Amino acid sequence: MDVNSLTLLVDILDAGNLSEAARRLKMSRANVSYHLNQLERSVGLQLVRRTTRRVEPTEIGLRLYEHGRTIRNALIAARESVTTLGQSLQGRVRLSVPSGYGQLVMSDWLIAFKRLYPGIVLDVMFENRVEDLMRDEIDIAVRVMSEPPQNLVARDMGPVRYVACASPEFARTHGMPATLDDLRAAPLITAAVIGRQLRLAAYLRDERHEVLLEPTIISENFLFLRQAVLAGLGVGLVPDYVVQDDQKRGAVLTALDAWRLSIFGTHMYMLYMPNRHHTRAAATFIDFMLEQVRSSGSGGVN
Repeated sequence: MDVNSLTLLVDILDAGNLSEAARRLKMSRANVSYHLNQLERSVGLQLVRRTTRRVEPTEIGLRLYEHGRTIRNALIAARESVTTLGQSLQGRVRLSVPSGYGQLVMSDWLIAFKRLYPGIVLDVMFENRVEDLMRDEIDIAVRVMSEPPQNLVARDMGPVRYVACASPEFARTHGMPATLDDLRAAPLITAAVIGRQLRLAAYLRDERHEVLLEPTIISENFLFLRQAVLAGLGVGLVPDYVVQDDQKRGAVLTALDAWRLSIFGTHMYMLYMPNRHHTRAAATFIDFMLEQVRSSGSGGVN
């Protein structure tokens, strides 16, 4: 068993199937399969279970995968130390951020980071789905949730506060919701999980209430939701950062302010794989972003 065989096993399991591994490694699928078979033959045990779509590690395969990942990470770190010696910081960071928070809050931070580190390539996706960080080759994901997954490193970027809000024109014509039940009858503008009824969690001191709602405008694009609120089309249920500037200038009014409202979760987290090698570029990015959170007063970082 050699280092190349172990790192090939890591590449196969990270890719999820032989075809994807072959594409990433610029090898033929038959060649990848041959080398995997040779590794299994040298070990004398099956290392992966093959299906028509995926490969999954056996118990011994998972152990060798962890050893191989450690070795590969050490090789990458050593190569990086040599290639960046005497040079400005370089590398690539593949990042997935929520559409609203990414555009309205993180965009300025991302631009500031790029100005400081022009040699680092930022590959930024604005999306809201929770992807498999290993399979999708995401270095870092930022997501709203109540509890982060146990298999990921989660850095708390602070609480997410939803507000019930509307334009002054809408408030004059229809009034603002005074109770949670009033939201049932109001034309609601918000994001929701496709195929599921919207469940709004509301907290008042130690009390927790849950309200089932039926929005009239649904979108994952929070800039569009903000426009719909400003146009007086209904009551928005959006994170406070979406309308905070509009609220300051009086273009948006809020209701139910005594309640803490939540749809997708109560905190924003920065997530990454615990055993994935972090290049200097990725480590620098993480530290920079968490410092921006501290400076902005967004909440607790740990």
